Amino acid sequence: MPKSANRYNYLIVFLVTFGSLTYGYNSAIIGAVIGLPSFFAYFNISLTGPNAAEGSRITGATNGLFAGGGLLGCFVITWLADFVGRKRSIQITAVLCVVAAAIQAGSVHIAMFLAGRFLMGIGVGMVNVITPLYQSEISPAASRGRMVGSHGFILCVGYALAGWTGFGCYYVASQTAQWRICLALQVVPPLCLFIGSPWLPESPRHLMANDRFDEGLRILRDLHRLPGEEDDLLAREEFYQIRKQLDLEREEGWRQGWVQGWILLFQRKSYRKRLLFGFLTLGLVQSTGCLVINNYQVLLYNGLGLYGSLPLMLYALWDTWAAFMNYMNSLWLDKIGRIPIMVIGQLGCAVSVAGFTGCVAVYGGTDNKIGNGFGVFFLYLFVTFFGGSMDASSYVYAGELFPTSIRAQGAGFSISALFCFSLIYTMCAPVAFNTVGWKYYIIFIVLPIVGATIMYLFYPETKGLSLEEISAKFGDDVAVDYSHMTEEERRRLGKAFEMGTEVEVIEDTARGDEKSKA
Repeated sequence: MPKSANRYNYLIVFLVTFGSLTYGYNSAIIGAVIGLPSFFAYFNISLTGPNAAEGSRITGATNGLFAGGGLLGCFVITWLADFVGRKRSIQITAVLCVVAAAIQAGSVHIAMFLAGRFLMGIGVGMVNVITPLYQSEISPAASRGRMVGSHGFILCVGYALAGWTGFGCYYVASQTAQWRICLALQVVPPLCLFIGSPWLPESPRHLMANDRFDEGLRILRDLHRLPGEEDDLLAREEFYQIRKQLDLEREEGWRQGWVQGWILLFQRKSYRKRLLFGFLTLGLVQSTGCLVINNYQVLLYNGLGLYGSLPLMLYALWDTWAAFMNYMNSLWLDKIGRIPIMVIGQLGCAVSVAGFTGCVAVYGGTDNKIGNGFGVFFLYLFVTFFGGSMDASSYVYAGELFPTSIRAQGAGFSISALFCFSLIYTMCAPVAFNTVGWKYYIIFIVLPIVGATIMYLFYPETKGLSLEEISAKFGDDVAVDYSHMTEEERRRLGKAFEMGTEVEVIEDTARGDEKSKA
C-alpha cells in the first residue's frame, strides 16, 4: 500500500512552518542587530574600554533572557497543547510573538528591549515545540522525516532572512531605523501564521485522545487520501492503529490530564528513557556550539580582523547555506535514517570547530589573510555538517519519541534542552570571550564527540515506523504493529479493508459503538 502523503497534507505541513520561520528569524535577528553599531550607540552600550564588562553583560542578557523565556515557553505549551488543542495553541503563540516583536521594535530603553526579548523567548519556545509536534501527528510514517524536517529547513530560512536583513539595514541612512527595521520584521512570520491558522485542521491524534473519533477519522481521510484511492485504506488503517494504541495506553494506566501526564512520564522506566534521549538530543545540538557561533558570528569575524559590512554579508551567506543543508537533511532522513546522520554530523562539527579554534588561536587579531580565511572556511564547514545532520534531525526525533497521550509533555521537555543549554552557553560566551578567548570553544569539540558515541551505541532508529510502532523500540507494547507484517499479511489486510470486514469495525469504533468493540 502506498505511504506517501497527498498535496493537502504537504500544504498543511508547510503552512504551519510560518511557526518555524517565526522561531528562525526571531531567534537569529539578534545576531544581526548586535552587528549594527547604531544599536549599541542608541542604548549607550560599549563593548570596549572601561565599560566593556557592563556591555558584555547586557549583550549576554539579550540572549540569556531570550533562552530563559524559551525554557518557560517549552513547559507552558505542554499544558496549552493538551488543554485547548494543537490548533488553538498555534494561534495563541502567534499572537504572543506579534506582541513581543512590537515591544522590541518600539523600545526606547534597554529594559523595555530586554522585556520584549524575554517575552519573545516565551513565544518562540512555544512555537518551537508545537510546530514539529503538530507536523509529526499529521504526517504518514514513510515521509515523516521529510515533512517534520521542513521545520528545521524553514527555521534556517528564517536565520538566512535575518542575516540578509541585517546586511541590508547596515546601509540604511537613519541610525535608529537600522535596528528597528530588523526587529519590526519579527512581526511578519507569526502574523502570517495567525492569518493562515483557520485553515489548519486539528491534530487527529489529539482529537482521538479526547474521544472525538469521528472528527479524527475525517481529518485522517483528508490528510492521507491518495490520488485514485476511493476507500481511504491508508487513513482507515492508521485510524485503527491509533485507536487501538490509545486503548492499550489507557489499560496500562494512562489518565487524561496535564499533571497525570507528567507523573506518568517519570513513573515508567521506558518513558524516562525516552525523556533522556529526547532531552539529550536537543542538548547535543546546542553543544556543537551552533548558537554561540550564530549569535556572536559578527563578533567572531571581528576577532578575525574583518569589519564593516563584510561580517554581516558573511553571516547572511552562512545562514543561507545552513538553510540549503537543512533542506538536504530533510530529504535524507527517510532514506538514511535519523541516527547515522546525527552521528556523522556531530563528528564533522567537532572537526570544524577544532579547525576554527586553531585559526583563532594562531591568527586571530592579526592581518594574516590566509589564516583568517581558513577561519571563515571552518565556520562554513561547520554549518555544512550541522545543517546537514543535526538541525532538522533533532526536531524530527524529539517529536516522534513519545506516545500520543503524553507527546506534548515529552516534546516540550525535550526541546527545553535547547533553551537550557542555550542559556548556559550564550550567557557565558561574552564573558568567556573576554577572559579565556578561543579556549572557550574546546567544550564544543569534546561534547559532540561524546554525543556521537552515545548515539551510536544506545539510540534506537525510528525511520519508517509509525508514531505508535516506535513504542516497541523502548520495550513498550504495540497494539497493532504493521512494521512486522509480511507483504502477504499486508495484502490480506488490505483485502479485508476493501471487502469492508475491517472497515465496519473501525467505523463502529469511530461512532463509539460499545457493542462493536466487545
